[in-house]
Amino acid sequence: MSSYPNENEISKQKRDTFADETNWVDSATAEVTPPPHPSSKVAQTESQRNLPIAMVETAFLASTGSLIWLINYYFPMGPLLKMFFPVPIALIFLRRGSRAAWMTTLVSGLLLGVLLGPPRSIFFLIPYGLMGLQLGLLWRRGASWYWSIFIGTLIGTFGFFFRFWLMSILLGEDLWLYVLTQITELADWLFLHLGILAQPDIWFIQVLALISIVVNNLVYLFVVHIVSLIMLDRLGSPIPRPPHWVQVLFDYE
Repeated sequence: MSSYPNENEISKQKRDTFADETNWVDSATAEVTPPPHPSSKVAQTESQRNLPIAMVETAFLASTGSLIWLINYYFPMGPLLKMFFPVPIALIFLRRGSRAAWMTTLVSGLLLGVLLGPPRSIFFLIPYGLMGLQLGLLWRRGASWYWSIFIGTLIGTFGFFFRFWLMSILLGEDLWLYVLTQITELADWLFLHLGILAQPDIWFIQVLALISIVVNNLVYLFVVHIVSLIMLDRLGSPIPRPPHWVQVLFDYE
């Protein structure tokens, strides 16, 4: 018998070799889709495990923010409770991110809308809801106090004028004239004690009113930062460290 392969065997070997060389689809698929890494499964399991906790914290902090606003509405305590208005939303932003913070703001607005009506709910959302989102975002990114206080002052000033505009529409009166009247009396008192024998101009009154509103919001944001620094450190969600002069002033390390 002959030991050389016949023609049928040679052609079969060529077909098998050609099929192996041209099977680039299966080989490319095998290279492109590697098996899933165990760490991705662990991260997915961890996110699913934390989802109920995030939902509970969102509901709890939304009800806390609404309750603080509700108590301050029926039992005003001056600036004592007002300094806590944006803190729950900022806290959930630090702990759970932007989605949970937006959900907390929305739920707080809905709760206050049911309990106090839509206007009071809007007065909470603008500016304090937006202020809480802004503070949480900047604190989470490690922004300095100067930047977060500056942005918060702009939001608070906008919220002041927005509330006056909305209340003027609802009441049918221009409440800004009432503010100008109060500022005019203050300017007359200052001019009298300074020995200035002149009547304050209307533009001077409006500029003085704007400056007083901005300074009021500036002081408010500074107090909110101090309260959040002390409280959130103890809750395990610290905010960026204050400037050196604040640490020296309050003896805080």
